[in-house]
Amino acid sequence: MSLAPLILVVGPSGAGKDSLMDGARARLAGDPAFHFARRVVTRPALAGAEDHDSLTLAEFEVREAAGGFLLSWRAHGLAYGVPAALDHLRRRDQAVVVNVSRTVVNEARTRLRPVGVVVVTAPANVLAARLAGRGREEGADITDRLKRAAPMPAGRDVRVVVNDGSLDQGVQAFLRALKDLAGTEVTV
Repeated sequence: MSLAPLILVVGPSGAGKDSLMDGARARLAGDPAFHFARRVVTRPALAGAEDHDSLTLAEFEVREAAGGFLLSWRAHGLAYGVPAALDHLRRRDQAVVVNVSRTVVNEARTRLRPVGVVVVTAPANVLAARLAGRGREEGADITDRLKRAAPMPAGRDVRVVVNDGSLDQGVQAFLRALKDLAGTEVTV
């Protein structure tokens, strides 16, 4: 049985991953070829922030130990997970698109094939301005996020979106990357 790809969206903080995913989700509403996954995060859901499911750390660890996540990782003092229940969509030929840490890409490539990766990036000055504008980090936190050392994934399964123009331009480039990785037609 063939599976639709798991499309991992990665990139530095402030690159605009959530904005591009929100724009693509809106444009692909009703398209059965794509599903935009909600992550599980150990922080409360806040208005204007990422739409995610919240768990306490204890609840997260119980679910993780029970195999409840396709992928899980820790970053910035929080735990993140991609629900295992999403895998059934891939068996129904629906590409699953999810924002993950670049630290789990190789694990996904090994265990969850087929996998595609969209690296969303922007110049350092754009990243810093966006981080300052969202108000979740302060000066030292912004510097720390910009210095994060994990390398970006590379390979034939990677598409890069440089998100330094308008939101519409970024969404169009993101949609082209999704289409290419999923092998489907997407009108942009």
